[in-house]
Amino acid sequence: MPKIPLRSEANPQTTWNAESVFASPAAWQAEADAILAAIPAVKAYQGKLAESSDALAAALEAIENLQVRAEQLYMYAGFSYSVDTADQNAAAMADKARGVYGQVSAASAFLRPEMLAIGEQALRQFVADEPRLSAYEHFIHDLFRKQAHVRSSEVEEILGMLADPFSGPSSSTSMLTNADFKFPPVRTADGNELDLTQGTLQKILNGADRDARQRAWTQYLNTYLAHKNTLAANLATSIKQNVFLMRARKHESTLGMSLFENDIDTAVFHNLIETFKKNLPVWQRYFEIRRKALGVDELHPYDLWAPLTPNAPTLTFEQAVDWICEGLAPLGEDYVATVRKGCLEERWVDVYPNQGKRNGAFSWGAPGTHPFIMMSFGSNMLGLSTLAHELGHSMHSYLTWQNQPLVYSDYSLFVAEVASNFHQALVRGYLLKSNDDKDFQIAVIEEAMSNFLRYFFIMPTLVRFEFETHQRAEKGEPLNADSMMTLMADLFAEGYGDKVSINREHVGMIWSTFGHLFSDYYVYQYATGISGAHTLSRRILDGVPNAVEDYKKFLKAGGSLYPLDALKMAGVDLTTPDAVEETFAVMASYVDRLEELTK
Repeated sequence: MPKIPLRSEANPQTTWNAESVFASPAAWQAEADAILAAIPAVKAYQGKLAESSDALAAALEAIENLQVRAEQLYMYAGFSYSVDTADQNAAAMADKARGVYGQVSAASAFLRPEMLAIGEQALRQFVADEPRLSAYEHFIHDLFRKQAHVRSSEVEEILGMLADPFSGPSSSTSMLTNADFKFPPVRTADGNELDLTQGTLQKILNGADRDARQRAWTQYLNTYLAHKNTLAANLATSIKQNVFLMRARKHESTLGMSLFENDIDTAVFHNLIETFKKNLPVWQRYFEIRRKALGVDELHPYDLWAPLTPNAPTLTFEQAVDWICEGLAPLGEDYVATVRKGCLEERWVDVYPNQGKRNGAFSWGAPGTHPFIMMSFGSNMLGLSTLAHELGHSMHSYLTWQNQPLVYSDYSLFVAEVASNFHQALVRGYLLKSNDDKDFQIAVIEEAMSNFLRYFFIMPTLVRFEFETHQRAEKGEPLNADSMMTLMADLFAEGYGDKVSINREHVGMIWSTFGHLFSDYYVYQYATGISGAHTLSRRILDGVPNAVEDYKKFLKAGGSLYPLDALKMAGVDLTTPDAVEETFAVMASYVDRLEELTK
């Protein structure tokens, strides 16, 4: 594995198109100052919304325009920091952007309380009278659905101002783990050294050198263990902040508050957990098949990504784009052309690892920008899969921004993970049919099981951890490193059964490696998302009439529908466990196939 370059050594053609958002950091700074200068003009509408439909329309337009500008400002700074967490200028920009965004949120906090004071009947008359308000039917319905949890203008302003200081635990954890952590290099079986960074861990775990995998896993988690108390304090603070917001908004539980935001019944959450627990034997069967295929006496967590064939295909980024586009062909020429142009011409993707680059991958943009992707592409099926996943997010954003007004230009995390996993499922279906070579088939199924391992095993296990820690915080019980580690180790031990040998300290720290837990009740949506994705992709692969059109309607809907309603329109009902069960059946079929291929 080559040495990881500095950010300054990266080829500009493989980095995100930052200049398409702001020509320079100076231009970004000028916009930050302009946004702050525009805040008084927005606050001038306070107390005047009830005067007329024209006044309300003008206020909404001013607020939304300022919010979009703040989103673009925040995205540019946050993305710049993510690709180089050692860049102090980018870190300062990200910090300032959070402050600006918080001030914009606080300045517009009067909107919902004043609209509620106008009354639903009067607001609907405003909508009938003013064409500029015609798009706000769903917004108004949602506003009054949430009425009991909207506080006074003064309280809402204070809650809006909390956005910046409440980001502290997440920001300090990110700075610690991404910028300050220095992992010892990993010595391979032949005596060479590999750089161990957030961006290279997965590549080493995907390698055939078991000694290197074991050392990388141990050294990586030992670094987290050395800071366990700080990491635990940060996460505990974040959880307590969520409990505070629950009480401030008069909800009965943090789970109820989180799911209420998108009109999702808590049964969806509990159905997932119960279905996951019921299907743990499927996972344990897979772990045993993997152990036999690797020819080891005991399977360890660092073996879960090890290659099962020495002849897996090696891919360039361009080849990965080609195969993804071929897999997405059922969605139409326009869709595929947009993906190809975004990857190869418009520089949506920040492609390769560099020193200081954050771990993982994400898609991030705002109306008026490209839907950018940060990743560290590996030249294998996993790299292709990650790219396909993030392109699912990006195309969701792209089509939403093209088809929805600003008020619905965002969509919930609940539906976001459907679009990303849908891409992977569709591309995987194509690849399995395109080449019947045994090693190729194993490589594709390995990628599938790696994806399932993350979204259908690790994430549901984190879901159970998150639910329990929040319940403890709601009851006033203490949260510390030891209690978190014990809980995490117990949950993984239950999931692994007797098929995976674990070091409880290392497995117990896995919660600290997932920044997702600072977004409360985020991780369960990976598992519901992959379930919805497989149901929808199967409709298209099976040739169900109108399946493609239904799926595109879902992508274009953005935030104009509640998530469960948008998914029903696409063809999947997540209010029942059926989609989760169906997806476990898909996974079981991969396990069957893998068993035959590896005999």
